[in-house]
Amino acid sequence: MRFLLATVLFGLTASVLPADETGTITINPGDEQKNIPAQYRLAAHEFTYQMKFVRALPDSGVEIYALTFPSPVKSPHPENNTVHAEYYRPKTKEPFPCVIVLDITGGDQSLSRLFARHLAQNGIGGLFVQMAYYGPRRPANTNLRLLSYDVDHTFKAIGQTVLDLRCATAWMESRPEVDKKKLGILGTSLGSFMATLTAEMEPKLGRLTVLLGGGGFIDSYWDHPQVAPWRKIYESIGGTKAMAQDFIADIDPITHAKLLKNRRVLIIAAKNDTIVPPKMAENLWHATGEQRIVWLNADHYSAAIFILPGLRNIVDHFKAD
Repeated sequence: MRFLLATVLFGLTASVLPADETGTITINPGDEQKNIPAQYRLAAHEFTYQMKFVRALPDSGVEIYALTFPSPVKSPHPENNTVHAEYYRPKTKEPFPCVIVLDITGGDQSLSRLFARHLAQNGIGGLFVQMAYYGPRRPANTNLRLLSYDVDHTFKAIGQTVLDLRCATAWMESRPEVDKKKLGILGTSLGSFMATLTAEMEPKLGRLTVLLGGGGFIDSYWDHPQVAPWRKIYESIGGTKAMAQDFIADIDPITHAKLLKNRRVLIIAAKNDTIVPPKMAENLWHATGEQRIVWLNADHYSAAIFILPGLRNIVDHFKAD
């Protein structure tokens, strides 16, 4: 009798859980890629995704799903070639906006999960996507990250991440519950640079929030005291500021920032930031048409105390008509 009762209860419980989902997304880019560098162009192809229910947050009205799909780039590391994401789906009136969320340089992913969950609690889908070599994409027993002293590795990882995020955008656009006219992306620190670069290369991302980021690496860091010793060595072998700027042009968000003038851009910057100089936020603000910029009276780390008012600005930005 007890076995029968347990079986029935299990069946009832299982029946109310969302089923796993598998689907195919077709990428068929048009002329919109003609103005972007070749390494950020997506080839026409199809990919299959898997989405599994993880848990519900009943008090928040949010469901969390694990999403995976193959990267369009094949790196030398198999673990890195599967894109992992977490979809925070609001149980609210559809269709709703949906936003890609990117992490900080050395974070434990808690900040991005907080952002994605907060978005979903406020009627915005949050898709936290792991960048190349982050989280489960990092090969076991290695210290590989997106950023490395190996410049070739870094450039390739940046390119792969942008293409992965363009595929994630196509996935968001395919969702029946998502408002296709309100797709966006946000990132913090390193994630903000990747978010900006991705928005420039993906015209379907109509809204961007930049947290503690900007553009114009060479212009902003060339005279930085910590850079001075390295700059002197570089100059001693014939290197110039112009050469350095040209070398990193395609990974610097400032280069193609004009592509964002017809999008909605929100920049949140710290007045006393020594990690990402305020000049970088100003550079990006000017280059994207001087839209909205919010200045925090903080440095790169103490900006965390402004997280609640910052989230209010972000929600309003992504929900606005």
